[in-house]
Amino acid sequence: MERNLYERLGGEEAIAKVVDYFYNELVLKDASVNHFFKNTDMEKQLLHQTKFISYALGGSRTYEGKSMEKAHGGLNIQPSHFDTIAKHLHDALVHFGVAEGDITEALERVASLKEDIVHK
Repeated sequence: MERNLYERLGGEEAIAKVVDYFYNELVLKDASVNHFFKNTDMEKQLLHQTKFISYALGGSRTYEGKSMEKAHGGLNIQPSHFDTIAKHLHDALVHFGVAEGDITEALERVASLKEDIVHK
């Protein structure tokens, strides 16, 4: 039986490591996007994002957080910000040795959320 993307990436523990690296080594060090997290409880954000990404990649059948539109409302995220975050996610996945095909699949899932995130 073929494993889904969540399983191929190593499950929630592996995703938590990617999320931690993504934020602490890439996003929060990037002045073009780190201001979005200035007043964010990052410990809570890391846990939430791990759960959300796990859900988005097929690890769970339920997601109990806000809709993407509500979560990003009032932030005025521009396409360039979205693209920067996607690049950082790509780089975090590369850092952990994720196969390029799996990275492409993950980024396609992220791209499908763009309309609900940009200009909200």
